[in-house]
Amino acid sequence: MARILSIDYGQKRTGLAVTDPLQLIAGGLATVSTSELFEWLKAYLEREQVERIVIGEPRQTNGQPSENLGRVQQFVNRWRKAVPEVPIEYFDERFTSVLAHQAMIEGGLKKKARQNKGLVDEISATIILEDYLRARR
Repeated sequence: MARILSIDYGQKRTGLAVTDPLQLIAGGLATVSTSELFEWLKAYLEREQVERIVIGEPRQTNGQPSENLGRVQQFVNRWRKAVPEVPIEYFDERFTSVLAHQAMIEGGLKKKARQNKGLVDEISATIILEDYLRARR
């Protein structure tokens, strides 16, 4: 089996998470500069077999699109044209940043570590992937 990769797409930074090859466990992978994301993903796909990509769909709590949705849609359209063999799909990402901060507190991370926005993005991507896996079961 191939892995599933998730993306928490941000304007400056993007968090990434991936499953194990059996698609049972989600784990943080990296945080990359959004401007380097496309090339980073292509290089990752040369090393690892990825079945699909799940990207967080940014919406406000009332379900309305957030300001980041347009950027996410541009990335998804570019990906679908350039790499059609690896499908990309949207998955609701509401509250993932809040849940990531909560997980960091419960994990005992000090305040300074919790201010690491890259780590928050990576944990958010992991939460998106865990939720996606749960929804598929």
